[in-house]
Amino acid sequence: MMNDLPSFETHVVENQPPPFEPRDLWADDAVLREAVRREGADAFADRLAAYAALAGDELYRIGFDANRDRPRLKTHDRFGQRIDTVEFHPAYHRLMEAAKTHGVAGLSWHETAPGAHVARAALSYLHHQVEAGTSCPLTMTHAAVPVLRRETALREWADKAAAPHYDPREVPIAGKAGITLGMGMTEKQGGSDVRRNATTATPQADGSYALVGHKWFFSAPMCDGFMVLAQAPAGLSCFLLPRRLSDGRKNAFRLMRLKDKLGDWSNASSEVEFCGALAHRVGGEGRGVATIIEMVMLTRLDCMLGSAAEMRMALAQALHHARHRVAFGKSLAEHALMRNVLADLALEAEAALAFSLRVARAVDASADDPSEAAFARIATAVGKYWICKRAPAFVNEAQECLGGAGYVEESILPRLYRQAPLNSIWEGSGNIQCLDVLRALSREPDSGQAVLAELASAAGRDATFDAHVERLRSNLASATESGARLLVERLALALQAAVLLRAQSPAAALFVRSRLGGEHGLAFGTLPDSDDVAVMLDRALPA
Repeated sequence: MMNDLPSFETHVVENQPPPFEPRDLWADDAVLREAVRREGADAFADRLAAYAALAGDELYRIGFDANRDRPRLKTHDRFGQRIDTVEFHPAYHRLMEAAKTHGVAGLSWHETAPGAHVARAALSYLHHQVEAGTSCPLTMTHAAVPVLRRETALREWADKAAAPHYDPREVPIAGKAGITLGMGMTEKQGGSDVRRNATTATPQADGSYALVGHKWFFSAPMCDGFMVLAQAPAGLSCFLLPRRLSDGRKNAFRLMRLKDKLGDWSNASSEVEFCGALAHRVGGEGRGVATIIEMVMLTRLDCMLGSAAEMRMALAQALHHARHRVAFGKSLAEHALMRNVLADLALEAEAALAFSLRVARAVDASADDPSEAAFARIATAVGKYWICKRAPAFVNEAQECLGGAGYVEESILPRLYRQAPLNSIWEGSGNIQCLDVLRALSREPDSGQAVLAELASAAGRDATFDAHVERLRSNLASATESGARLLVERLALALQAAVLLRAQSPAAALFVRSRLGGEHGLAFGTLPDSDDVAVMLDRALPA
């Protein structure tokens, strides 16, 4: 072969996988299709399939552009006037338009058919696989809707946040068919301890408030409005702060700088100062944390979905590479140790998605079923802790499957790896989730009962599972703060196993053996010998 090349050519490019894209992210994902059907959203299957095809082709490709050319802050125009504008690559706006139009941020609110929350969760999962940064404003927009709908005066905000329209123009919301919403909760002195927030909210004669203070993280600063916390006369309260006032003027806040982040590059996060900014109260004065608790639950669900999506894309990339790359005389996917690694990743990814969509069904049923509402309340904290903790190690293992090719920016894996730690930090880090689980168990007996009922629904299918649940019952009764992480980990694994067992998933037996039965090491790729390894690989991605 070398003799046929011109003298200046040094090698033939061979033994390389074909391009990953375009991919049909719906047809490729049996686990997703089964979970959507099982959790009651099969009526939306055609729409999910359509978005999966778009995501696996155009959106996958332009996601690289949106992350390569990061947002830029322009604080002043050329005349010296303060404008506080963030400029994005056009790919960012196309990603947002596609997502908003297809319901990633609002399907569950503008279409109230059974299964709409599950379908919206599946849309979010598909979108996040190919571009995670835009998931930030999409998630916040979705989560704010039910909170705003409780305020008659803010109904327009809620309806336009839910609407399937994207409009990036800087104009008052009266001139828009659809809007996006961001958040500003934490301050530099408090972090997760939001009760230490120092921003003040002073009542005005017209019923609005004037906010003075700062936010250490002000997410997606080009949104039309922001949910913020500030200290009103009666205590910490929740507010909606518009970007543009009804007369078209910019509201009185200043973007100080954009955060230089590890990941999430396509999306802008900022620091902000409020200089008497107008805001509308949401909920009662002094009830800020209680007001946003439903919003927090929904954002935690999206953290679960996001981490599951990152796992799915990393797994698909690793499988695609291993099936086409030859080493030591056969494809990587034919080597026993690599097969163990890939099957272990497939097992983890299936459990993450199955549990996430089960929680989405609980959210779907929360309005009519108190037991499902109680389950959703605690399960979002459990899942947010565990699934988000697993993502960074998972993505790194997938990178190893590609070797150096998984470490260079032409691959999506470095972007996934940078993104992977975010969901475990955002919306309350691991300790906050575990403390919240303890709080729910001690103060909300319905939550503990709902969890036990969920586990009981899978009883009798596997002796190892039953023994784990029996031990877990005593752990729940004697929970302590110092042991909270171990308790939540065991609870998460049991809940994942319960979903897989009830679904009669091909992954169930191997998951229970490895995760609950002790037949697994600390690293991925330490599964026990089992014929299920081949089943998991065939199931994970069509050859």
